[in-house]
Amino acid sequence: MSESDDRQEKFSGTKEVAERYRFDTQSLANYLAAHIDGFQTPLEVRQFKGGQSNPTYQLITPNRKYVLRRKPPGKLLPSAHAVDREYKVIHALHPTGFPVAKPYVLCEDESVIGTAFYVMECVEGRIYWGPLLPDCSSRERTAIYDAMNETLARLHQLDYRKLGLEDFGKPGNYITRQIGRWTKQYKLSETETIVEMDKLIDWLPANLPPGERSSIVHGDYRLDNMILHPTEPKVLAVLDWELSTIGDPMADFTYHLMQWQMPPGGGTAGTTTLLGSDLKSLGIPSLEDYTAKYCARTGRDTIPNMDYYAAYNFFRLAGILQGIVGRVRDGTAANANAAQSAEAVRPLAKTAWEFAKRAGAMD
Repeated sequence: MSESDDRQEKFSGTKEVAERYRFDTQSLANYLAAHIDGFQTPLEVRQFKGGQSNPTYQLITPNRKYVLRRKPPGKLLPSAHAVDREYKVIHALHPTGFPVAKPYVLCEDESVIGTAFYVMECVEGRIYWGPLLPDCSSRERTAIYDAMNETLARLHQLDYRKLGLEDFGKPGNYITRQIGRWTKQYKLSETETIVEMDKLIDWLPANLPPGERSSIVHGDYRLDNMILHPTEPKVLAVLDWELSTIGDPMADFTYHLMQWQMPPGGGTAGTTTLLGSDLKSLGIPSLEDYTAKYCARTGRDTIPNMDYYAAYNFFRLAGILQGIVGRVRDGTAANANAAQSAEAVRPLAKTAWEFAKRAGAMD
């Protein structure tokens, strides 16, 4: 079984709710009946297999399905698992026609199920957990990648002020703040010394690229964080807005480009790769062609400082995955496969430092 097929099997669909993530179903049903028009009982709850951070559930009722995202129980890192922020951004985006699930209700009353949560519609479609799209034709792959590109370009051109998101993040200094955030969370979750991470923690903030712009950024824009139409190359819903804020669209887009640059192995969400694949025969655009399309859609000539952005993004992902390792240590990881993240952190850090050296860092 290929790594892509293995991930598709591991992360697709639902399962019985794990013991430590169970809650009072009747309490939830009572709350939703009072807060969602047309909500019907009885309520059946299943847990989605995917989702590294916030436990995600399918709510099955006699007339429709819903999705619930909650904070995990237990000890949490500061500012992590921000389900209220996820709800706020999809609530702002949904009226614009941007592809997100319809939000129904945010509940910050922890007495209902034990943690804060929100409920949104259940969008039916395809989720691919690897970038090679094995059951698609070459033409379909080309169209899906183009739809993915167009959707991110569209997000970056929305006016966050007109959407009431002025207080969703601080415009400017995004990369500086992100480096600070993930350095702090990496240190809080650190389980071994990784020399390259320590070097990056020093080098990245001292070599920031100039000319930062501000837009809504998703923060984790990947193929496996979107639902595609069941038969058409169309994005129906972008998922997992936990890391969204007002930030640098170039950082967001170049994070997305990591799919073309990722070192092989790791086997955890976000670390499968297009490296070494015959992209032309697959119908998947090269990194250069994909970047050119994004630039054309957003009115840019090029994206400067690509090596710096790659170093930053690999560092950031290493920090995110180290946070998952820390949650395994602390007993709050939501995904049964989260322990595999530990294997990916060191290769990501090494790759980040290689890009940093290409951008001028000295060993």
